Amino acid sequence: MHSYILTLHDPDNPDQLVRLDLLQLKKTAILLRAINHKLRQEMLQWIDEKGRVTVTELYIQLRLEQSVASQHLAVLRKAGFVKTTRDGKFIYYSVNIERVKAVTEFMEQLLG
Repeated sequence: MHSYILTLHDPDNPDQLVRLDLLQLKKTAILLRAINHKLRQEMLQWIDEKGRVTVTELYIQLRLEQSVASQHLAVLRKAGFVKTTRDGKFIYYSVNIERVKAVTEFMEQLLG
């Protein structure tokens, strides 16, 4: 059976164990990888400048294939960096600034 917890001993405190949740680590890596992509960064920047956009506006502006734009938006949406709202037949994407702030705070804390 595979364990998703890595347990290590703290050399400064031998009675203390440090537990690292490997599943959470994997999810965190996926989240950071979502934002660490030049095209997705450009997409976020453009969405932020416009406030909210449709996938059509995005792929026309960035000169992408529709499928490419949709795939990258799906990654950003899954990672929580963009939100969607429906207005009739259109789905609009906007930046989830709270998520961006949370990731920024996490990185600052992690890097000290």
